[in-house]
Formats: sequence, C-alpha cells, structure tokens
Amino acid sequence: MSASQQVTDLLLSADIEVGGERPWDVQVHDERLYRRILAEGSLGAGEAYMDGWWDTERLDELFFRILQASLDDKVRTPSVLGQVLLSWLANEQSRRRSRRVAEQHYDLSNRLYEAMLGPTMQYTCAYCGPDGAEATLDAAQRAKLELIARKLHLEPGMRVLELGGGFGELARFLAAENGCEVDSYNISSQQVEYARGLCEGLPVDIRQQDYREAANESREYDRVVSIGLMEHVGPKNFRAFFELARSRLKPGGLMLLHTIGGNVSRSSTDRWIAKYIFPGGVIPSEAQLTRAKEGLFVLEDWHNFGPDYDRTLMAWDDNFVAAWPELKQSEGLDERFYRMWRYYLLSCAGAFRARQLNLWQLVLSHGDLPRYEPVR
Repeated sequence: MSASQQVTDLLLSADIEVGGERPWDVQVHDERLYRRILAEGSLGAGEAYMDGWWDTERLDELFFRILQASLDDKVRTPSVLGQVLLSWLANEQSRRRSRRVAEQHYDLSNRLYEAMLGPTMQYTCAYCGPDGAEATLDAAQRAKLELIARKLHLEPGMRVLELGGGFGELARFLAAENGCEVDSYNISSQQVEYARGLCEGLPVDIRQQDYREAANESREYDRVVSIGLMEHVGPKNFRAFFELARSRLKPGGLMLLHTIGGNVSRSSTDRWIAKYIFPGGVIPSEAQLTRAKEGLFVLEDWHNFGPDYDRTLMAWDDNFVAAWPELKQSEGLDERFYRMWRYYLLSCAGAFRARQLNLWQLVLSHGDLPRYEPVR
C-alpha cells in the first residue's frame, strides 16, 4: 500500500478526509507529506505544517478527531522509541537542561505574551466556574486567582512560597489583595523582569532561581503554591519536588498544585512539542502524582476543570491572530512562526476537547487538619 493510501486511510478512520470540504478536512499541497508522516510521526506532520505542505481551516477540530481516535498511537516511528529510551536513561529536567524551556519559550518577547494573554498575563488555564458559564478570558483568569486564594484559606500576614512564578500576577494578587508575603522562584529572565515591575512596592521577593533552590532556605511557609510548573519538573524529579514542598510547609499549612494532567503515565512528550515549544516537558498522570506524594502529603481535594483549558487556548489564539499584523512588524516574526504558534495553541485545544489532557488543582496538607472543605 502506498504512503498516501496509508495516511489517507488512517485519517478516514477519524472521519477526516484528504481534500474534503469540511473545516477539519486536510488539504495537501506537497505529496511528500505522506512519507514524511510515516517516517517522522507527529514531528514530521508538525514541521510539514510549518513548511506549508498542508492546511486545514480548523486545526483544533482536526486534532480533536485525531486524538479522539488515538491516531497518535498508531504511527510509531524509530525516532519516537529513541526519545522514550533517552527519557529513561537521562534526567531531561536537570537544572542545566531545565534552562532550555526558559530560553526557548518563556523568554520570547513579552509583547507577544501581552498580546496573547491579555491584562492578567496568566499563562495557565482560566476558570469558568462550576457551571461553565460564559465569561471573558480576563474575567475567567481573575476567577482562577480568586479560586486559588479561596482554596488556600489565606489570612493577612501569611507567608507564601510560590514555585514557578510566571509573570507575577498571582504573587501580586496574593500580596495586594490578600495581605500575604510572597517568595517566588522563576528561571525565566523575561518573566522575572516583568514580575518585579508588577510587584514593585509589595512584600514580594521575585527570585530568578530554579525552584530547587528553595530547598536551601531554612524558612517555613504557611502556604505553598505551584501553578503550571509541574509540567516541567519531569518524572525523575516528581518525588523530590514533593519532598521540597513538604520541607517548606509549616504544620497546619496547605499546598495547592495546579497542573495539566494526562490519562496515561509517560516519560516523554510529543516530539514536535518538545522540539519547538516545551523542551523537556512531560505531562504527569494521576498515578505518577499520587506515587510521588505518597507518605508525604494527605490529599484534601482534587479538582478537574480541563474543558476550561480548551476555551482558554481558543481565546489565546483569537488574541494572537488579532495582534499578528502588529507583532509581525514590531517583533520581526515570520510566517513560519505564525504557523508554528497556531499549531501549538490549536493542537492543545483539540487535546483538551478530546479529554486526552486535563487541568487539575490538588490541595495537599500534612494531614494535621481536622477538616478541609473543598471550594469551587
């Protein structure tokens, strides 16, 4: 069977037609695409899209169907197996290697992120509420901040340790609107600069350090919070992450962990995502998290609002597309970057829509609380 027939048949099994007229159907511009996909899997498909070899009106709907039909598991190439083997042998998230994602992704122009993320500068899932009510991106991001604060049962004067600080909005919110003192760790120079400006004059210490440096502190904290860092910690380091958090948390304290979660335990990530977006990133599973925290923390609450990430990503894409003419000129970005960035946002939206990815918030304690009431 020819390469084109193999790929065409695979797509048909997910109700995707080559040359079809529906928004999620694929239009092929270069016949070399088929062999590239069979030889290189998701990496070849993604790079071919960046190169303009194929198109579709709705990348999000295409990926929803691909992932719902598990087509990603049906194209296994030798390079995929090699990546898995490397992840078993090496710590891809060591301190030295962890810097790659900051340099390649988070240290991109802040103007790009301002245009995409909006005023809250929250680069994690927004929260639409328990009823999934329609809300603007900014309102849903503020609702996420308020949800975190409520789950942590904050009181003025509490000291909070933030592992992975992003652009600083959570630290600002905890200090300015909840009366807390915050120490925040982040390795991205661009984000740290932005966060320090945002938090100027507040009891917030933004530290340009790897989260593991917090282990060298003698200070204990009333609360520990980590939003969007666990995806970069890596399976070889999950246990050490929880050990660090436990060592810094006071008796009677609470930790909140906010992370993307997968349904299957993996040791590596998609090759295209690893090369172009998040080098070294690995999405944790339930089993990996519970094994890593076993004997260290009591799980007080586990909240999944993964469908909200679909909406968040679609809103980010809308913002990015609207800002593209200005970004292209002011930031010197080219068409290949445009296709890469939309492929990233919309493929992830499709993954959440297909429920292959989730968004979890875990609340953890030492087990010394008489009772914890879940908050939504």
